Amino acid sequence: MARMKAAILTVSDRCARGEAEDLGGPALRQALTARQVDVIASAVVPDDEAAITSQLVEMSDHFGADVVFTTGGTGLGPRDVTPEATEAVIERRAPGIAEAMRAGSLAKTPTAMLSRGTAGLRSRTLVVNLPGNPRGAVECLEIVWPVLEHAVDMIQGHGHSEETRGHDAPTEHTD
Repeated sequence: MARMKAAILTVSDRCARGEAEDLGGPALRQALTARQVDVIASAVVPDDEAAITSQLVEMSDHFGADVVFTTGGTGLGPRDVTPEATEAVIERRAPGIAEAMRAGSLAKTPTAMLSRGTAGLRSRTLVVNLPGNPRGAVECLEIVWPVLEHAVDMIQGHGHSEETRGHDAPTEHTD
């Protein structure tokens, strides 16, 4: 497989207004480049559904990212609308990804159960909502990392290899 191409979208009113430094986006960029992923685009937008959906469409449809990672806007705050914006642009959900991140994070902090992050497919791009906290975002990336390359292969239509056949493949039993 060619090097994975990723885009990073930071969702934060304060960062978009220049009142706070974006720490989540750079932390994700560093973690991804350390894993030999090409970060082809990044942006910062306010907690605004139209701004988020516009960037998600741009990053998936025009830049051709294999994966778009969002950071921020997944909590219970009144302006946290990243999951709603993501749901508006994806065509198919990938609920196991968000479930795995919540379960893995819950072992470290009880507030993980408050995350409303989602994941899904927009054409041939996987969109994954990560927490806004830089450490939490990188920890969630680490949780999903073991399946990302396989997920991208599947999205691009490459099918299962013998080594990666899982629950969706029949198993052979010998008695």
